[in-house]
Order: sequence, then C-alpha cells, then structure tokens
Amino acid sequence: MKKILLVEDDPNLGLLLQDYLQIKGNFEVVLCTDGEEGLKAFGKQPFDICILDVMMPKKDGFTLGKEIRKSDPNVPIIFATAKSMMEDKASAYDLGGDDYITKPFRIEELLLRINALLKRVSSVQIVQEEEPKQFEIGDYTFDYTTQLIHFNGAQQKLSTKEAELLRLLCLKKNSVLTREEALIHIWHDDNYFNGRSMDVFLSKLRKYLREDPKVEIINVHGKGYKLVVN
Repeated sequence: MKKILLVEDDPNLGLLLQDYLQIKGNFEVVLCTDGEEGLKAFGKQPFDICILDVMMPKKDGFTLGKEIRKSDPNVPIIFATAKSMMEDKASAYDLGGDDYITKPFRIEELLLRINALLKRVSSVQIVQEEEPKQFEIGDYTFDYTTQLIHFNGAQQKLSTKEAELLRLLCLKKNSVLTREEALIHIWHDDNYFNGRSMDVFLSKLRKYLREDPKVEIINVHGKGYKLVVN
C-alpha cells in the first residue's frame, strides 16, 4: 500500500481528502494540519508522495517542500493552493514540485494526478536502472547516483532536477536533446512554467561546468540543447 503525506490546514477538507484517498485510492494517508507538523511526520517514516497545501500557518507549503527536498530529493510532491498566480506556479516547479493543482479542484482529478505521477516515477526508475550512472564530461566526472560533479578534487552537489537534466544531456552528448523531450521526461509536462524552471537549471549547469573550456551547453535554435565536449 502506497503512503501519502497530506498537509492541509483546512480540517474539513483534509479529512475529506484523507477518507477519499484511503477508500477510493487504497492509499495509507497521514494527515497533518500545518507545515511544522508535516515536516516532523516526514522525518519519522518514508512516503511515496507528498501533497502540500501552500497557504498554511507556521510553515507554508513552499518552505515545507524545499525542506522535504533536502531530506529526500526524489519523493514526488504535489502543491495545492487557492492561488493561481503565474509566479506561484513557477515557484512550485522551481522548488522541485512535480505537479500543481489549484483549489477548488475535484477530488477525482487529484486521485488521477496522484496515480499518473506514481506511474511515471515508477517507469522512470525502471529505465534509469538500465542506464549508466557515471559520466565523463571533459575533465569533470558526474555521478548521477550521488548527484555530484567532481573536478580537480572539488565537488558540486546537484539538486534532483539538475542531476536529471545533466544525465539526459550526457546520454545525448554531442547530440541534440530536444526541449520537449527534457520537459516531458523530467517535469512530465512541457508547459510554460516547467520551461521557465528548466531554463534556470540550465543556467546553473553551465555555471558548474564553466571551468573546462572543452565543455559547453549550447542552445540549438528551435530544437533544444546540446552538451558539446571537444
């Protein structure tokens, strides 16, 4: 039975979601009513997915999501909020969120998103088990498993999304990685917000790899990106 961490400060909505997901989705659901309680619960046991309300007392959902990411870079996170502002959606994805749902929403839709996300995560894990985990990038060594870049005795820790993106670039080294392919594979959706988030991660990767002049991540106009190693 998959386990869900549900953090929702509206007690009526929280109980409704908990009951529905347990009965209809056959999940075990741990319900917390604020961000601090949610963080404590996450530290006590493993979860397969987290659903975080954004507007909460004590600790908001974005802050909670960021702290969860530090502890577990791979657990899927869905942010739920009554706010539909573009910058809020961008923030959700920038913080490593895998999905974003705006209140009010149909509970059936949330269940569909949970099942779809868990299915995608499972399929990605199966594929990744068959692919290489270490890559030589000029004078750099990238270990996907530890999410570390090594260079001249120093190392740089990557976020999960940075590591995923660099892995795809390495697998396509000196070939084009299309923008759509990267967005669908990592963010599961090629919408504007995910595209903006990916641009931020690409800038960071360029910064991490700038010490070796033989290595460059270039834009391929109208197509995507290429990790060039001479």
